[in-house]
Amino acid sequence: MIDFCLLCDKGCLVDHILPLSPQHVDCAIAVMLKILDGKCKMIEDEKIIMAALYERVKGDPSLRLGKTHHDLIAQAQKTGLSEEMRGRIYEQRLYAETMISRPVMKAFKAMLRAEGVLDQ
Repeated sequence: MIDFCLLCDKGCLVDHILPLSPQHVDCAIAVMLKILDGKCKMIEDEKIIMAALYERVKGDPSLRLGKTHHDLIAQAQKTGLSEEMRGRIYEQRLYAETMISRPVMKAFKAMLRAEGVLDQ
């Protein structure tokens, strides 16, 4: 599980790419759900950076995802991941993945690598 206290240190690594487009805010939400779901294949440092990015953009306009997902993520961060919460995160992660096309997600990750947020 991500140590969210580290986000303050990692947050500055993402400031130069802000603001994100609404499509890319959706991508950040989806990645955060994937991190909470335990299905994110990124290394731990990248997960922390992505969680910091999510924290920076969660109030920004998104295209398809939004308040419901932010509320669920906040609840999971606050209360932890019970079996019921894991199920809800899983369902919303799957939903998010169906709402974001593969090319959009790939472009988002490519942009993060090109901007030096994530390693090549």
